[in-house]
Amino acid sequence: MAWIVWIGIAIALGLIEIFTLDLVFLMLSGGAAAAAVAAGLRLPWWGCVLVFCAVSVLMLAAVRPWALARLKTEGRAPVVTGAAALVGQRGQALTNVSATNGRVKIEGEVWSARTTDSSAPVPAGATVEVTAIDGATAVVTLR
Repeated sequence: MAWIVWIGIAIALGLIEIFTLDLVFLMLSGGAAAAAVAAGLRLPWWGCVLVFCAVSVLMLAAVRPWALARLKTEGRAPVVTGAAALVGQRGQALTNVSATNGRVKIEGEVWSARTTDSSAPVPAGATVEVTAIDGATAVVTLR
């Protein structure tokens, strides 16, 4: 029945990993799973502990660095979400857009808007490009 204890340890370590997201407890959980297999093969308790330690160290040394490298976004463009994802998008002016107010439709949503150029308002119906998001206001230029 020692294998049940090791399975419980593996599950507990896996649950801890969910909260830490550092891939350390996941490697330890893998070691505990290997120890559960060893216990199922009727190794003595100290043999199971050795299997747990050996597999955990191997996974920490080999698998964790590989997995972390695969998860990192260095060298890749970061994923942009929310309002920041609208920068660069094109839309249509629903009203005249001046340096202080206006309305535009971007990606099916209506936004309050203003232009970057105070001397040239954007006429209603014109195509605009979002250059920035300032709070709940889209900063646009005429395209």
